Amino acid sequence: MSSLDNAYARLSDFDEIETELKEIRHHLHAHPELSFEEAETARFVAERLEGWGYEVTRNVGGHGVVARLSAGTSKRSIGIRADMDALPILEETGVDYASTVPGKMHACGHDGHTTVLLGAAQHLARTRRFDGTVTLIFQPAEEAGKPSGAQKMIADGLFDRFPIDAIFGLHNHPGAPEGTLLLRSGPMMASADTATITIKGKGGHASRPHLTIDPVVVACNLVVALQTVVSRNVDPTQTAVVTVGTIHAGEASNVIPGYAKLTASIRCFDPGIRKLLEERITKLTHAVVEGFGATVELDYEHGYPVVVNSDAETVFARAVAEELVGKDKVSTCHLIPGSEDFAYYLEHKPGSFLRLGNGVNSAILHSSKYDFADASLTTGAAMWARLVERYLS
Repeated sequence: MSSLDNAYARLSDFDEIETELKEIRHHLHAHPELSFEEAETARFVAERLEGWGYEVTRNVGGHGVVARLSAGTSKRSIGIRADMDALPILEETGVDYASTVPGKMHACGHDGHTTVLLGAAQHLARTRRFDGTVTLIFQPAEEAGKPSGAQKMIADGLFDRFPIDAIFGLHNHPGAPEGTLLLRSGPMMASADTATITIKGKGGHASRPHLTIDPVVVACNLVVALQTVVSRNVDPTQTAVVTVGTIHAGEASNVIPGYAKLTASIRCFDPGIRKLLEERITKLTHAVVEGFGATVELDYEHGYPVVVNSDAETVFARAVAEELVGKDKVSTCHLIPGSEDFAYYLEHKPGSFLRLGNGVNSAILHSSKYDFADASLTTGAAMWARLVERYLS
């Protein structure tokens, strides 16, 4: 490593606070709070940031915390975001720092994301080897769906009140070795829309179906028809998913119900494909249902957009990652069909969303046995610190 590289944060710089980072992460893990309930987590974060000399603003878009620190004379500014909320899942990890709140746990690793950014914050406050302003965004309610914490923070004037030139974020990545980093320019994570379909038929006795309009039969035909949207309407070189996740109809075997209700999850990686899916699902639903003589109500809700990483910021982040951990520990991330509300930030600012290895044998996200890998804490913290120093050099 060159003397110039030594001027920026290194993994070894975080050895002395590794134990402290683990303690912070374990505390957060043991005290999970669901979306829009992160009051104590926000207080915990804000108090540490204030103690390190940051200018802290609380209650941005709910329980959001924004911390700013300036050094030098440059007007440039960079934003780094971490999410804080947990999930309504009963923990089954068996660790000694397991959730103390029954039915709630950090099953997606946001305790680790928050800790990683706090570690970087502490280092940056101590060294102040940058020229400009760093803005740290601790976001609530990433798991909320709509409206999410990102939407609420943006609506609360995030980018007007705290101007930044670019924004970065990360998520842990089960299946990749601890301490590795994955990046991808352009689309990386899918949009996530939901269709709620209510089919209204005509109920009656199960022995006299000819006197009814059976919504169960209509629903079954519709489920099969919807599977042709991707296979016959979407370019085979593109990726999309239409999954009918729920069907509810009737309560007795000898009664044909009056209605059936379906919900579907629709995901893709391209805004044009997203529009096509909505058009085809809407037309096909009406055609199938009305062809059986029933009527339909379709509520098509747009969820998180596609996460589209800016080319320049991703190239820059990859260079920083390779300097930090070596090229052999940096790879190109595959397309991820999951979704992330970091996408809303990228609709307003250039930036990049990274993935941090959580272990080859890590439990999957949103699993009751999932746990963030402590071995990746210093890598994540060093990555953010070095990224800030290099961006504001």
